[in-house]
Amino acid sequence: MYSPGHAGASAYARVGLQTGVTGASPHRLIVMLYQGARQAVAQARMHLQQGNVEARGIAIGKAISIVETGLQQALNKEAGGEIAERLDALYTYMTHRLLEANLRQDERLLVEVDGLLATLEEAWIGIGPEVAQAAAANAAAHAI
Repeated sequence: MYSPGHAGASAYARVGLQTGVTGASPHRLIVMLYQGARQAVAQARMHLQQGNVEARGIAIGKAISIVETGLQQALNKEAGGEIAERLDALYTYMTHRLLEANLRQDERLLVEVDGLLATLEEAWIGIGPEVAQAAAANAAAHAI
């Protein structure tokens, strides 16, 4: 069913992904979650346009899983305070909109969620240098 070359490429891709995740900082992992959720939403839109109901449902389920078990569960509400609480509410809202998009077959809702994810991803990427500086300062303080 698969050519030997395809199996090798697939294994290489899996190793590359695992290496990327294993070596990634917590900040980078969140960026990867945003990117994965957005990719799943894009796939859901494509499948919606093509009328592929099963694949659309799978893609939306993947996006929901990333939002709920990746982004939402990663929140530290004690340390994050009001910002973490608001993100938690926004992630819940996105999950509901994704479910509604699937039920109503409404691409506008998928576009809405993608826009929210894009805004958060951009903001998260924007704080990257600040996070790196703080991590370096923390490491230097503990090295003494």
